[in-house]
Amino acid sequence: MEGKTTERPIVLVENTFLSPYSASPLLQGTGVVLHSLTKYVDGHSNVVMGALILPEPTSSNQPELADKLRFLQNAMGAVPSPFDCFLAQRGAKTLALRMKTHGLNALAVARVLQSLVDNREGVDEVVYPGLPGRTEESRRKNKLAWRMLSPHARRWIAELVYPGRGSDEPPAVGCPFSGMISVRVSTPPTLTANTTGTAQLQTANTFLTSLRLFTLAESLGGVESLAEHPAAMTHGSIPPEERELLGIGENLVRLSVGVEEEADLVADVRAPVGRSWAPAVEAKEKAAPIACGRDGMCREFEY
Repeated sequence: MEGKTTERPIVLVENTFLSPYSASPLLQGTGVVLHSLTKYVDGHSNVVMGALILPEPTSSNQPELADKLRFLQNAMGAVPSPFDCFLAQRGAKTLALRMKTHGLNALAVARVLQSLVDNREGVDEVVYPGLPGRTEESRRKNKLAWRMLSPHARRWIAELVYPGRGSDEPPAVGCPFSGMISVRVSTPPTLTANTTGTAQLQTANTFLTSLRLFTLAESLGGVESLAEHPAAMTHGSIPPEERELLGIGENLVRLSVGVEEEADLVADVRAPVGRSWAPAVEAKEKAAPIACGRDGMCREFEY
């Protein structure tokens, strides 16, 4: 057919949540990989930087793409400072060590949260691809997540984390899959909406402000554990109708699990459930919810 082209379209994968350690999209045929180096690659919340990763020109059907991107970067001035490059490079040297701990901690936290779902104790749903879940769909997604892991990440899990088993199927107890978890907290039956917002919003606020080891903040991927409320923070500028279509409800909480002691993190996420479902819910009486960070400073949590 006239005008028909045999060139493949350029496929870009945003790999920030998994990092280069946990996933290698270029090995799966991706044309471009996008990273926010601010997150896991730097790992210490020191820099604001991004990167586009391309395959070797000889293995790409777009050999001129790298030259075009370099020209645009230079023309627009999107060039990081030498010191920022030093910080990002230094952080990248410990990426593998950090990602292993992020993954193991997140899996432990996700399993505890899933037990709360099973017992109907204040949590409606846990979204963590490394967790097999209880439904056929969740198990299918878990197998897909296992196949998406990089070869060295799968080898580490198969040989060191769960030795004595093959690497064709994910472990039955789940596998470390980065440090990001989404949680839908359930609203206590006794809680009704008041002037501070809907019942779901109040429950999410109680959950977040009850955490002590997780700091209330929007970022992710650092060595410290962070928690945030997407509907009010990272996605607050999106109209409510669109957020609802995207599954970003007022009861959704996002956790970025850090490298702290696993037992401390597990205990920290257990505590808010008891507070959220207590008969006398403190959130109903608060006009200005308060969040206390790891630095000991308490601040208003405004929506």
